[in-house]
Amino acid sequence: MRGMGNMQGMMKQMQKMQKQMAEAQEELGNQRFEAVAGGGMVKVVVSGHKEVLEVEIDPSVMDPEDVEMLQDLIVIATNDAIKKAEETSNSTMGQFTKGLNLPGM
Repeated sequence: MRGMGNMQGMMKQMQKMQKQMAEAQEELGNQRFEAVAGGGMVKVVVSGHKEVLEVEIDPSVMDPEDVEMLQDLIVIATNDAIKKAEETSNSTMGQFTKGLNLPGM
């Protein structure tokens, strides 16, 4: 019967960790990550859930003769903002799996 106490304690710890993880995910979702490209000509803001929230484009970069450059700047800024969100997410959520040695985590 002694093992039951350990099991209950472990279940309580898991529930507490799940609650903390949910809170951390919500907090991450509320964070905003900004990146710029072209010396600030294009700015992209994403959420911690990696959703694009804003795209700002300086009108001076809108050249009908060079649409590809604008497209490249948008891609660069978007990827950089997502990378920042991902790094923060991995760092924040990694604290919950550290030392557990779970496959896929």
